[in-house]
Amino acid sequence: MKPDTSGIEIAWRASPNHGPRKSEGPIDILLLHYTGMPSAESAIDWLCDPESGVSCHYLVDEAGRTTQMVAEDRRAWHAGKSFWQGETDINSRSVGIEIANPGHFEGYPDFPDVQVRAVIALSRAICARHGIPPARVLAHSDVAPGRKIDPGEKFPWSRLAGDGIGLWIEPEPPAGGRFFQEGDSGAPVEALQAMLALYGYAIEPTGTFDSTTREIVTAFQRHFRPAQVDGVADASTIETLHKLLQQCGPADTADRDAP
Repeated sequence: MKPDTSGIEIAWRASPNHGPRKSEGPIDILLLHYTGMPSAESAIDWLCDPESGVSCHYLVDEAGRTTQMVAEDRRAWHAGKSFWQGETDINSRSVGIEIANPGHFEGYPDFPDVQVRAVIALSRAICARHGIPPARVLAHSDVAPGRKIDPGEKFPWSRLAGDGIGLWIEPEPPAGGRFFQEGDSGAPVEALQAMLALYGYAIEPTGTFDSTTREIVTAFQRHFRPAQVDGVADASTIETLHKLLQQCGPADTADRDAP
């Protein structure tokens, strides 16, 4: 099924790497990635290679050209091992967009304006088609912290939110003060973990700031406090998280039925 693209020009290059959606739940997540490959062409080739075992619904290149590889009603293989708000089969509940960018290990250039505009147009159409709420527009690093870091701290989440795609609150600037880091423990750490879990991350409120907590704090910072991504829960990070949860309604942060 090729959906109504609402006037967006989309090329079609079929990938064999997909299957039926396994969940009876709705498509209610838009998951954004970067390709982490030298070129958009090499990324499309890889996503369409049956030997790769990976795919995505769409890819947007640096010039804003959009290629669809998997129909939206099919389960593309883009999220991998992942979790959000109690769900572990993110592929069955999501539409995935790959954004051409070589990534952190190859210079990590800025996302060009024309590419961002194309991502916004495509995302708007997908969210409208499926009724995806802003709180369910996520980074790959959100659903797979520690394993994935894309699309990263340079991705303009605030600009997307200005167009009604995803959540954004102005982050508190880093300014010192009390902080928590790996090895710390106590009730304040447990409260931090509980807030991260409430938003959707895969974390248990144990009261111990372990490596998992550091990875999830880092993922949160990449998305919502990109000025300093270090995995340390300083006052800026905690206050930004608190403001984000205040902006979310109860329906945005409540656990949903697992697929």
